[in-house]
Amino acid sequence: MKNKHKYILIILLIIFLFWTIFPFYWMFITSVKADAELYNHESNPFLVKNFTWEHFDYLFKNTSFLIWFKNSLIICIGVTIITLIISFLAGYSLSRLKLRGSTFWGLLIFIAYLVPPSLLFIPLAQVVDTLKLTDSLFALIMTYPTFTVPFTTWMLMSYFSTIPYELEESALIDGANRAQILFKIMIPVSLPGITTVGIFSFTLSWGEMMYAVIFINSTVKKTLPVGIIGELVHGDVFWWGSLMAAALLASVPLVIIYSFFTDLYVSGLTKGAVKG
Repeated sequence: MKNKHKYILIILLIIFLFWTIFPFYWMFITSVKADAELYNHESNPFLVKNFTWEHFDYLFKNTSFLIWFKNSLIICIGVTIITLIISFLAGYSLSRLKLRGSTFWGLLIFIAYLVPPSLLFIPLAQVVDTLKLTDSLFALIMTYPTFTVPFTTWMLMSYFSTIPYELEESALIDGANRAQILFKIMIPVSLPGITTVGIFSFTLSWGEMMYAVIFINSTVKKTLPVGIIGELVHGDVFWWGSLMAAALLASVPLVIIYSFFTDLYVSGLTKGAVKG
């Protein structure tokens, strides 16, 4: 009976592995096929006969892919840092300090996350224009936290609720102040939750497109999603080889992040979901 369960588990793991890897495999084989084979309906779609790097070559030489990649990294790192600082302080204050109406303000923050970006971009556009940030990376660094901070604050509030308050009481008895408790106790203890918030913010910022289309006009200041769609899709003409090459390379940072921080991410996500 145990062997039967073992085989079932192995089969399920193989299916899950195939489900996970297949999109990357499909992007790769599409990006290394010559156009003659790529658009030939009689060729095997799962195999490559004529291996070529021409689509990658076109991507690097005829588009600003590396600049878009750099822009996205700068924006996502900046947004993640801002989100971590604001959400950590707000989540700690609303969850651990005995503030009047903290539950109401926490719920209000979560409701703010439910407001769709399509309703926020008009007032945000006015703010960006007033601050003279139009067509700059700072426009996105300043506006992206409007959809990352509310939910990450709510996540950290839930996560802090799982940490025993006795840790802070003991530190207060020993003479520690709030700043010392924050940096020497809460940050190390809540590292899984902080990691989860950071990954969540980076992922949302990496794939965001609407604000990037509205606030950025110059080709050299575009982010990856906007640049890829704008340069490799012309009306109803899709440069599938270069599109798949760009998509494959654009997924590398996220794959690296989730590969190295999976344990902390899962731990923070599950603990943060226990209380709310």
